[in-house]
Amino acid sequence: MSYVKFGPAGRPVDYNGNANMACSYIRSIGLDAYEYQATYGVKISEKSAIELKMDSDESNVLVSMHAPYYVNLSSNKDDVVERSIQRLVQAASASEWMGAYRTVFHPGFYTTYTPEEAMERCKNSITIIQEELEAQGVNDYNLAPETTGKKSQLGSLDEIIEICSSFDYVEPTVDFAHVHARNNGCIKGKDDYSRIFTKLEDELGLKTLHSHFTSIEYTDKGERKHHTLMEEDYGPPLEPLMEIVAENGWNITMICETPLRDRDALVMKGVYDEVLGSNI
Repeated sequence: MSYVKFGPAGRPVDYNGNANMACSYIRSIGLDAYEYQATYGVKISEKSAIELKMDSDESNVLVSMHAPYYVNLSSNKDDVVERSIQRLVQAASASEWMGAYRTVFHPGFYTTYTPEEAMERCKNSITIIQEELEAQGVNDYNLAPETTGKKSQLGSLDEIIEICSSFDYVEPTVDFAHVHARNNGCIKGKDDYSRIFTKLEDELGLKTLHSHFTSIEYTDKGERKHHTLMEEDYGPPLEPLMEIVAENGWNITMICETPLRDRDALVMKGVYDEVLGSNI
């Protein structure tokens, strides 16, 4: 039986407590997923991470972690790559402490490389990360490279699929807004979403997906700014995605990345419930 979970990217807007107790709050408002944000570095202690895991287990909230945004595994500077590797090792270690089922990260930028060269550099970095995690005894992890929103970034849907097909314990994070933005507003309706799911299933054999969603503003260079779901001038469209999700039988976690992350996650869940109800 398929399941669909909804939750915020980071601390809920109206929550003032500790991050390690956020899951019980998230459950209390009707959501069941939480992406812990290590945006500026992995600063959570092992003790706090274990407390977060206990809270998530008691609340039945699925936890993921977003690794630091400074990660760039394809940089043309060796010291940047080395620091990025260590940040991801730290993130995966903390993910194990908190029971996070995915460690999400942005693969990097093309910089002075061709896309093929940047890809090779990124893959070499992931190999080193996995070797280091094994050496440290970190076994319960799943690295989740994310589709990126800027055309200067490594992370098209095809590139993410290539990365994931090259390693064990590496599965995709599909940010639908990023796919939309880096491809000049390519998602117009249900068929466009269907093509994404079909590609993932055909090329990776998936029926489980970690995903992000927001309304997004973009330019000819790609992603510019996240917007709330109420701002109707921005895409991609939400309802066609919920229709596909209700029909395709996948297990999907949908993390809301709008400025109103938990409030809009509830909006997303409400649209999904309406679509699901109409299909019964």
